[in-house]
Amino acid sequence: MINSTLYPTVYVLGNGQLGRMLRYAGAPLDIQVEPLAFDAPVFDLPADSIITAEIERWEKTPLTEMLANHQNFINQKVFATTADRLTQKSLLDELNISTSPWQLVKSAVDFSKIFAEIGEKVVVKRRMGGYDGRGQWIVNKDNQDVISDDLFGEVIAEKFIPFDYEISLVGARFKNGETRFYPVTHNLQQNGILRYSVMNVNFPQQSTQQKQAEAMLAKIMDKLNYVGVMAMECFVVEDLLLVNELAPRVHNSGHWTQLGCSISQFELHLRALLDLPTPELQVAMPSVMINLIGTAHNPQWLNLPFAQLHWYGKEVRAGRKVGHINLTHPDTALLRENLQKLRSTLPQDYQSGLDWTLEKLK
Repeated sequence: MINSTLYPTVYVLGNGQLGRMLRYAGAPLDIQVEPLAFDAPVFDLPADSIITAEIERWEKTPLTEMLANHQNFINQKVFATTADRLTQKSLLDELNISTSPWQLVKSAVDFSKIFAEIGEKVVVKRRMGGYDGRGQWIVNKDNQDVISDDLFGEVIAEKFIPFDYEISLVGARFKNGETRFYPVTHNLQQNGILRYSVMNVNFPQQSTQQKQAEAMLAKIMDKLNYVGVMAMECFVVEDLLLVNELAPRVHNSGHWTQLGCSISQFELHLRALLDLPTPELQVAMPSVMINLIGTAHNPQWLNLPFAQLHWYGKEVRAGRKVGHINLTHPDTALLRENLQKLRSTLPQDYQSGLDWTLEKLK
């Protein structure tokens, strides 16, 4: 591995699509980014290396142990806090940041108290590891036995929130405490997996939500002394934002920034890690990101103007993220027209989400 002549090498725990896109973002700036599989062999790590991660949890291997204990593993202590929903929720409560009411589920006996104090319908989530709809159950008095004995102590129960819609905010904090934020993004989840993200600075309530979300995420990053990009997903309930999840890394809902912003979330993360000069982020036009999930590659996606395809080179399997498409244009009518051109190239289960996206751009 050849070190960059300008900057120390940035090693990424994990070699999935996020690590891959961090590598792409580093190349124009001569930043050497090396994503590493958890089971890769141990090697002599340069003393000035910077360590980051594309995922909150990783296997315990000789390589991950070496990297995780390196003095330049940025945010090393943060990952343990945010990866566990118990400590993540406790942090939000400590900071008086709104989130859905919750409780640790230690035994079946706890459910009577949970239903009385939190609500008759709750979402039970694994403390660790559950994502993209996995490791989550909707529970009420009639089906509480769906939570098996081996899960007690390893799950929390949250109040089921009938939210109006979902948004996310992606931002970054630098070592001196300065922050940069992208505009709030509206998201559509289907079966627990993000399908569509839409960014439009002309959304109703955008300005109010932006201020509220930035204050919340800045408070969290300051408390954690965090450096780099972090994402915050929220439920919108009337005028209130409730934090649903935190991700201490680049995030799926920020992929639109690759085409729709002056600096992508991947480049921003590297700039923050290396403490590089960074101007305010500039967004000039609405953008859409479409997640490609469990669907085969279609060459016609390359024939779409004002669009950008990212294909991850993975084996296509049901429920697996295999790529995404970014679209952007200052004229929302033309953006809608391009989205309509995509309709025939997307599977049937994408059609209702496409209708939602088109409605968002009216």
